[in-house]
Amino acid sequence: MQLSVVLITQNEEANLPHTLESVMPLVRDGQGEIIVVDSGSIDRTLEIAKSYGAKIFVEKWKGFAGQKNSAMEKASGDWILQLDADEALEPELAREIEQAVAQSTSLVGYFIPRKNFFLGHWIKHGGFYPDPKLRLIRRGAGRFEEYGAHPTIRVSGSTAQLNHAMLHYAYPTLRGYIDHMNSYSSQGAEFAVAQGRRGFSFTDITIRPLLTFVYNYFIRLGFLDGREGLLLHLYHSVYVSWKYAKIWELSRKPDKSELYSRRDMP
Repeated sequence: MQLSVVLITQNEEANLPHTLESVMPLVRDGQGEIIVVDSGSIDRTLEIAKSYGAKIFVEKWKGFAGQKNSAMEKASGDWILQLDADEALEPELAREIEQAVAQSTSLVGYFIPRKNFFLGHWIKHGGFYPDPKLRLIRRGAGRFEEYGAHPTIRVSGSTAQLNHAMLHYAYPTLRGYIDHMNSYSSQGAEFAVAQGRRGFSFTDITIRPLLTFVYNYFIRLGFLDGREGLLLHLYHSVYVSWKYAKIWELSRKPDKSELYSRRDMP
């Protein structure tokens, strides 16, 4: 078997059909497999995955890196394509992947460009494209390492980049984007505190978000993406402020033993 497509899911019934339909040319007729590791969906996610012939595993949430690594460990293909449930392949990318895994090469992985969509609009500027992600690797060549809400694959060996893109439909609504950024800022803060980051920083909470907006919107030409670009970069700068404020909030909380000792004081 040449290719294993691996995904992690939780309540992805709206996104999953598009994702799985896009990879069918790579796995049909026994030439590949789909591995889905689910963390407790209560919608039609598992029903949809089964309809596409996926091998389904239900596991307790272990964090993004742990969950993605668990999915890759279940793969039996020579190559692994890791996708998020809100991503899909351009038809040209599916053909390019098929050619890449069929040829004899010393490469251990391929970066894939990603087209990010916000409110239905492809964001071409402001650092959001080509947004290359290392997603196609030889089985056993690498693992995800935790980095807050955005773990990355580390591999040992040479890599290259494919030409065609993944389509990332992460944020069709403002509410969804704000909910994600709220969650991501919390996870990023937790990771930073675990790495030893502490304290209140006026610069990080106020100046850094402003500079982030100016850099992405003006210097990296985010304004060329119209209204969607303005909203995306504006609210992304708010996310930056949230993250550093949450670092302070987490670092100032006493641990439970300190709370109990205070209660015992006369």
